[in-house]
Amino acid sequence: MRNRVSKVVGEFCIFVEINMKPIPEMETSHDPVKLLEEAGIKPTSNRILVMKAILTANSPMSLIELESELQTLERSSVLRVLTLLLEHDLIHTLEDGRGVTKYEVCHGGHHHSGVDDMHAHFYCEKCHKVYCFKEITAPHIDIPETFKVKSINYMLKGICPECREE
Repeated sequence: MRNRVSKVVGEFCIFVEINMKPIPEMETSHDPVKLLEEAGIKPTSNRILVMKAILTANSPMSLIELESELQTLERSSVLRVLTLLLEHDLIHTLEDGRGVTKYEVCHGGHHHSGVDDMHAHFYCEKCHKVYCFKEITAPHIDIPETFKVKSINYMLKGICPECREE
């Protein structure tokens, strides 16, 4: 389904055609609009853009990487969206091997805490890529009930297979 939007700017009328078809390769669980709505978040254009960038990334993304990907958004706008997504447990943070905060989608959904979705990551000390090992969950640690865990950083460091071949 296509939607035509027009906007008058000065003496000019600009027509933009928007393709409203769902992206075929994007599963329902990877549909940014649906994920936002399920979490009770109004799907604004900025929120959809940030969520889609994180969803389609091959690895966790830093703020700088998101800014580079989303050149039309200001840093403050990206940060506001990230804060909102974190508050609703749609994404979680991890610290890569260099101390840089990265963001990735919580695959447990917004009904789970970010801690429930924590898994191992691997930081390559040579190429500086971060790899997700979703199948290796962070170990459960019994702590006193008076403490509330908000995040776990389960980071392995070393050399990735690509860099080992060089």
